[in-house]
Amino acid sequence: MNKFITVIGGVNMDISAALTAPFVPADSVPGQVTLGCGGVARNIAHNLRLMGYEVKFVSAFGGETFGEMCWRECEAIGLDLTLSERCEGMRNGLYLCVNDQTGDMIAAVADTDIIARISPEFLEVRLADINRSALVIADTNISTEALQYLIDHCTAPLMVDTVSTAKAPRVIKALQQSEKKRLHGLKLNLQEAQAVTHCATANEAADQLTAMGVNQVYITLGSEGVYCSDGTHHEHMKAIPSRVINTTGAGDAFIAGVAHAQMCQTPFPECAQTGLRAAHATLLSLQTVNPDIKKYLS
Repeated sequence: MNKFITVIGGVNMDISAALTAPFVPADSVPGQVTLGCGGVARNIAHNLRLMGYEVKFVSAFGGETFGEMCWRECEAIGLDLTLSERCEGMRNGLYLCVNDQTGDMIAAVADTDIIARISPEFLEVRLADINRSALVIADTNISTEALQYLIDHCTAPLMVDTVSTAKAPRVIKALQQSEKKRLHGLKLNLQEAQAVTHCATANEAADQLTAMGVNQVYITLGSEGVYCSDGTHHEHMKAIPSRVINTTGAGDAFIAGVAHAQMCQTPFPECAQTGLRAAHATLLSLQTVNPDIKKYLS
């Protein structure tokens, strides 16, 4: 079995502000601002690389300074970029977020138009390499059409991270329009699950998603843990008690942890426990990706 994982989706230059005083609307607030390479798919890929996997990263990088910075950082952490593209004349993805004094997000803006480059045609050229993967993870920064193409043509197990309430409907529409109408795994938070199913509770949303053709559903609940279902097994797992430093990236770490557990042949739903341990590691770190994440997994 091939041991490399392919991750497809967004790479951004992250501009993050952590407030050191209470938030005041329409006013300047003291805090710390950091700049670094991020993006849901890139963060997932980074976590998996730290866990010891060979990772092929499929994305579109800008041709300007931010794109060059992100490309070099991805190379530095050991991601295989042979299936990615540098897009001259285009601006790299940008993500701006503001977190309050407890580490919780107040607001964020994602400028990811460049990811439209990842079209079905873009993926078709790379399909043979993608299908040699042990596992494929995509985020919903890519279009509905690209997600549908992956659902129909990806022969490796495919998992999708829904990213946000605005972008989560893309994967549902892709699944409904696909020929296969089957998806190995879907990770959402509760707000995203409610947005795509119009269900009030996690268990109702999970039931609806498995009925749509999702084999494994993971609905993260923040400090309440995760609800997971494969249509037969249903379990609510509690979060690991933690002193939260930063919540950004915890969901990305969760799906990377689930992927790691699946690569280790961990049965469902126990693989969600590994996801919770990975998320816990991220909550304890000032960084979006905890460089010591591997030691939290055993």
